Amino acid sequence: MARKAIEPVSMSLQDSDFQAFADRLGASFKRYGFAVIADHGLDETVIDAALADTKAFFALPDKTKRQYHLPGTGGARGLTPFGVEAAKGAATVDLKEFWHVGRELPAGHAYRKYMRDNVWPTEIEGFRPHLYGMFVAMDALGRRILRAIARYLELGDDFFEDKVEMGNSILRMLHYPPVPAGTSGVRAGAHEDINVITLLLGAEEAGLQLKDADGEWLDIAPPPGALVVNIGDMLQRLTNHVLPSTSHRVINPTPERASFARYSTPFFLHFNPDFVIETLPAMISETNPDRYAGKAIMAEDFLTERLREIRLI
Repeated sequence: MARKAIEPVSMSLQDSDFQAFADRLGASFKRYGFAVIADHGLDETVIDAALADTKAFFALPDKTKRQYHLPGTGGARGLTPFGVEAAKGAATVDLKEFWHVGRELPAGHAYRKYMRDNVWPTEIEGFRPHLYGMFVAMDALGRRILRAIARYLELGDDFFEDKVEMGNSILRMLHYPPVPAGTSGVRAGAHEDINVITLLLGAEEAGLQLKDADGEWLDIAPPPGALVVNIGDMLQRLTNHVLPSTSHRVINPTPERASFARYSTPFFLHFNPDFVIETLPAMISETNPDRYAGKAIMAEDFLTERLREIRLI
């Protein structure tokens, strides 16, 4: 039986005592690679509209949904069908399908060579404004959380701002269908996220777990209305593992919940595509030597490497 852990930190503390908010958040990230944020301030009507549209889309016939699958694009936009993505090194694919929304760029923007246009289903009225509204809200919240991380790391509050302002970030609307008895594979195999930080709105169905430093799996069961945030590999690399990117998974449901689908909405916040990830000097010490000396890498190249490893390219 996995233990339950991680006390929520209220976002309201950010306004009343920013240093305390940063310290509590940072301590949770340093200990677990994860934090739980209560009172996140996201508009519930925006969340509800996006989730309702997502459920309506995934209820469409498979043939209709697959019109929005763009093979060879790494799943950057539109639909990634069921049974495609796998955890790095996993023998079986994950039991999920998902929809990706990315940043919309003006014509002629230099980053258009890295970011594709979004695709939008015509079958669901309101899908585009609802899901892009969710993207914008999550992007803004992620930048507020990064200010707290920057404060905790003593980098200057604005440190991340010009490094993520046009980041190649992704809103993923996830659907885990019911799991019939005898199904091989799991909803999401153990993995670490690629990006800077991930913001995850709580799912109605349980299953999310993180692997603690002692190798034990901990249930992540945030209270209603809370947000789960975790460190991704890009930030782990930048901070020389001062903030760890922790393995996590979504296990299959118990028999009495096997007939229920699971939906969740992670937002993968990324650096600007041309940002070079290189160990921060302040994160290097005698007890924590540079793990990536001479291995600086552009964010877009790092992303491409990892997408190949999880079978999306």
